Amino acid sequence: MKILFNYRQGFLLLALTLTLACKSQEEECQLDEKILAVPIDFNIERLEDRFYTASAIEEINYLLEEYPDFTDKYLQVELYDSKAELAEALLEINQDSLMQELFQEVKQEFSDFQAIERQLRDAFAYIKYYFPEFKVPKVYTYLSGFGNDLLITEDLIVIGLDYYLPKTHRFQPPELPQYMADRYERDFIVPMIVTAISSRYNQVDLSQNTLLAEMIFYGKAYHFTKVVLPCISDEYIIGYTTEEIAASYANEALIWSHFIENDLLFVTNPFEIRKYTGEAPSTDEISPDAPGRLGRWLGWNIVDDYRFNNELELDQLMAEKDAEKIFRRSGYKPRQ
Repeated sequence: MKILFNYRQGFLLLALTLTLACKSQEEECQLDEKILAVPIDFNIERLEDRFYTASAIEEINYLLEEYPDFTDKYLQVELYDSKAELAEALLEINQDSLMQELFQEVKQEFSDFQAIERQLRDAFAYIKYYFPEFKVPKVYTYLSGFGNDLLITEDLIVIGLDYYLPKTHRFQPPELPQYMADRYERDFIVPMIVTAISSRYNQVDLSQNTLLAEMIFYGKAYHFTKVVLPCISDEYIIGYTTEEIAASYANEALIWSHFIENDLLFVTNPFEIRKYTGEAPSTDEISPDAPGRLGRWLGWNIVDDYRFNNELELDQLMAEKDAEKIFRRSGYKPRQ
C-alpha cells in the first residue's frame, strides 16, 4: 500500500500548531541547574587559526608536537613516511590560495563560537550527570579541506568547520547529496556530536539483526540526544524539516500500518532494512513524499513511549539490549 502524504488538507493547521508548540517549548525551555552544576573541565581550541597562519616548516613541526593526539588521530601521521613529510604536506596546503580563501571564509563565518561552546559544555554536563564515568574529551576545530566532518573518540573530538558553512555558501562539501548536505550547518554540530557519543552507551543484542532492532537502536540514540539537549528542536536531531516532522505525525497511523501490514518489523534482509533506516531523500516504499529514514523516526517514538511508560532512568534505557522487549513493553500506538 502506498501512502499519500497529505501536505495540504488538514496539514497546514497541524504544521502551524506544531511549529508554535515547538517555538513555545524553546522559549520556555530551562536547563536543569543541578545538572549544569556538574563540574567539568572543558574548552574548545581553534586549531585552524594556528595551523593556517603558520608560514614556516618550524611552526608546523611545533604544532605537531604540541598536539600529539590531533597529529596521530586526525592527521594520521602513520600514513606518512615521517612526521617531517606530514609537516611539508601541511605547509603546502597552507600555501594553496584556494585553501587560504576557504580559511578566511570559515574564520569569518565562525568568528563567534561561544554559543556552540556553551551548548557543548552543557551537553557534556548532562552526559556526565547520567553517566558519571564519562570523560570529557578534548575538542578542537579545524579546516579539513572537506576531508573529514567530525572525528569523535573517547578522548578527542575534531570539528571540520568547512563542512558546516551555510548551505547557501559557495563552498560546499563536493561528495554529499543535497538531502544530506542540508544537515551540515552550525545548528547540527552539537546534536551530531551527542548522537555519536550515544553509541558508547547504546547496548544492542547483535543477534537481533532485524529491522525492529535497527529502529530501536536509532530510537535510543535520538532519545539520548533529546535528553542531553532538551532545548534543541527535533529537526536538528533527526535532520527533518519542521514540515517533514509535522507531516510524519499527521500520517503516523498510515506509516505504522504499512510496517504492520507488510510484516516488516522482523525482516532480516539488509537491503530491505536499508529502505527504511538508510540514508535516502525519501522513503519511497511508503510514499515519494515521505522523508527518508522513517524507520528511525518510528523507532524514536517507540523508545520515547517505552521509557515513559516504564519510568526508566536514561542509563537503564540505554543498557537494555532487547529491542523486541522495548517494543512489546512500550505500549506504542500512533498518535493520530
